Amino acid sequence: MLQSCAGSEHGRAAMVKMTILFRQPQSEATFEQSYVEALALVEKMPNIRRRQACLVTGSPAGSSPYRRMLELYFEDNDQMDAALRSAEGTAAGRFLMRTFGHSLEIIFADVYEE
Repeated sequence: MLQSCAGSEHGRAAMVKMTILFRQPQSEATFEQSYVEALALVEKMPNIRRRQACLVTGSPAGSSPYRRMLELYFEDNDQMDAALRSAEGTAAGRFLMRTFGHSLEIIFADVYEE
């Protein structure tokens, strides 16, 4: 079960999100084709309230180690956990790990809004 950040000074999280960071590829064309396939699989997961697919353009230091960022928002940790454990979530996870492996990073976060 996924754990939430407890005791935040901002109160209860409005949502939770999963962020997938894709590192810069060796071949942009091959990467983009695989990314489109991954996006199609991820979007089949249940319980997604909102998603943001981002093309990383840089950082304060200039270039970024990341090419793409995908953010998936869920009502709460239980909804996100159910999505990840679903048949669609399992299929997307297998594809992501098989295709991108160590060239991606996945993080979970509580989202606070004013």
